[in-house]
Amino acid sequence: MKVLALDSSGLVASVAIASEDELLAEYTVNFKKTHSQTLLPMLDEIVRMVDLDMAEVDAIAITAGPGSFTGLRIGSATAKGLGLALGKPIIAVPTLEALAYNLYGTDKMICPIMDARRNQVYTGLYEFDNNNLIHITPQKAVDIDEIIDEINLTGREVIFLGDGVAIQKDRIASRIKVGYTFAPLHKNRQRAGTVAALAHVYYKKGIVETASEHQPIYLRMSQAERERAERLEKEKNKEG
Repeated sequence: MKVLALDSSGLVASVAIASEDELLAEYTVNFKKTHSQTLLPMLDEIVRMVDLDMAEVDAIAITAGPGSFTGLRIGSATAKGLGLALGKPIIAVPTLEALAYNLYGTDKMICPIMDARRNQVYTGLYEFDNNNLIHITPQKAVDIDEIIDEINLTGREVIFLGDGVAIQKDRIASRIKVGYTFAPLHKNRQRAGTVAALAHVYYKKGIVETASEHQPIYLRMSQAERERAERLEKEKNKEG
């Protein structure tokens, strides 16, 4: 079985091709370019490098969210287009699960944090039990202090990773009351290779969907949607 995995949920753009036993190719870029500029050229490059016939791909894996609204839409549209064109199923992998899976095998609690702006983070708490990734708390959008307080209540050592670490590192240091570390640079961001590995786990469990069914998981309204809702509420109050 071969999985083509895509990740454009955050600052990183990443594409990978993996069989059940081998990561055949992975192309990851974390630079100042938009995903609309990078994702398809990266996909074309790794397909060419491994001489892959796209008909050989069994499923398309995509980080389903949360994350950047624009990035998620680009990734989702790309995955849906490929799935429809190839007649292949979509494996939607929650972004924070994929981040946590970077630290496969650790005995520490894992806390991925992605910047959600307005002093909030997309986060959750995870652990491995017999090499199975377990949710301690599901992914959510909360104030950084809320997840730190939650970690303190567990009394457990924790590893932080994700693009929110650079922004929230000082806040974490000032409030955390348990042992903690930050994941090393080669493990601390999204990687399509990890998405592909977790997608194989999902596939065996039958957690797949059709390309037409797939929708990103946003967790929050976009800024434009929030501003529209606020404007409508103000207009409603004026009329009242």
